[in-house]
This record gives sequence, structure tokens and C-alpha cells, in this order.
Amino acid sequence: MTIQTLVKTSSAAWEGWNNLGYQARTRILRHWTDQLTAECRAMVEYQCRQAEEHVAPTLLMPGPTGETNELYCAGRGSFVVTADSEAPLVAFVGQLAAALVTGNTVFVCLPADYPVKAKDVAAQLEQSGCAGGVITAIDNDQLADLVSHPAVAGVAYAGKLSTTQALGRQLAARDGLLAQLISETDTEKLPVIGSPTYSLRFVTERTRTINITAVGGNATLLELGSGEEH
Repeated sequence: MTIQTLVKTSSAAWEGWNNLGYQARTRILRHWTDQLTAECRAMVEYQCRQAEEHVAPTLLMPGPTGETNELYCAGRGSFVVTADSEAPLVAFVGQLAAALVTGNTVFVCLPADYPVKAKDVAAQLEQSGCAGGVITAIDNDQLADLVSHPAVAGVAYAGKLSTTQALGRQLAARDGLLAQLISETDTEKLPVIGSPTYSLRFVTERTRTINITAVGGNATLLELGSGEEH
């Protein structure tokens, strides 16, 4: 499958997954944890719980002329989730859970000698309720091209500082919208992945305005986002 086809499939699945809602996505991820170790189950639960607290709520902001303004978070789009061979499984699982629960679709790329295979993880999540295209396993030889693709919203990586720097340079050199690099280089203590606000790195803020004072009494709706979902 070509890179362009992979990106189109993932992008097509994004809207449905993002609109599914936090509760539905959390149920799917918790179903997935039945196939994980106790440590990884705890990490998925942690990411779901923190996203529910910090990302899921919609804030109501009444407007001065009677309109209703809502501030809420949405997934950025398609993320690449990857790790080097020395990164613990719990780190990868934490990245993947945070990306998915916040409404992003995911490309998973893992080393050949990693404890799990990307294809197996994708199959587990689809069996747990993820629709086709929400999670896609990719080969290592496809990673560079996907990171450079302007439609990819960001990269979550756990591993060496040198690889983090290389990914940052690659993302900075590409065309299109700025992409997010979310890296964890301390693979023992996991201070980034373990942060209560880690899930905020995977979302963008949106506002929804409902104007009930329009001429003739017709309500109008205006919704603004950052544009990642092109």
C-alpha cells in the first residue's frame, strides 16, 4: 500500500473516531486492556482517566450579545507512534492510549525485535472495537516518508535523544502545517508520558458559537478549529 493511500485511509477514519466521544473511545481502550499485562493495563487506565479530566470537558462561555460559545478539544488528526527497541512496552502503550483516547488515528511503527508486533497491536484494537483505518501498522521502511507527509499531525516517540533530534529536524523541514513532536527520552521514569496533562499534547482547541439572536430569529452556527483536520 502506498504512503498516500495509507494517509488517505487514516484521514478518512479520523472524523468518525474523533466524533465518537471520549466515553466510547475509553470503553474500547479498556476492552483492549484485557489482552495486556497488569502494568500496561494500569497505564491505559491512567491515560483514559487523565484525558477525561483534562481534555474531555466542554467549557461554556456565554457571549455578550446572547450567543453561546463552547470551548472544547478535538484530536489533531493522524499521529505516528513509534519507539526504539530499548523503550519499555508500557511507554509505547502509554503513547498509543493517549493518542487514541483524545481522538486521533494512529500509524504504529515498531522495531523488528520489539516485544510486540505492530500488526498484532492493530489487530487487537480492531477486535476491541476500533474501526478500520483508526490504527494502521506500518513497516520501518515507511516511517521516514510518513513523518515527512504534510497530512500527518505529529509523531509520538519513546527512545534516544539523538533520534528525537533527528525526528524534530525532519518535521521542521517538511511543508504544510506545523507538526507536533511528543518525545519521551527518559524511558525508565517516563516523566513526559506519566504527566497528568500528557494528553493535552495530542489535541487542538476548538470553539463552537451558536447565535440565537440572528435577524429573523434563525440560529446560526460557527465552528472554528486549528485546521489540522484538512
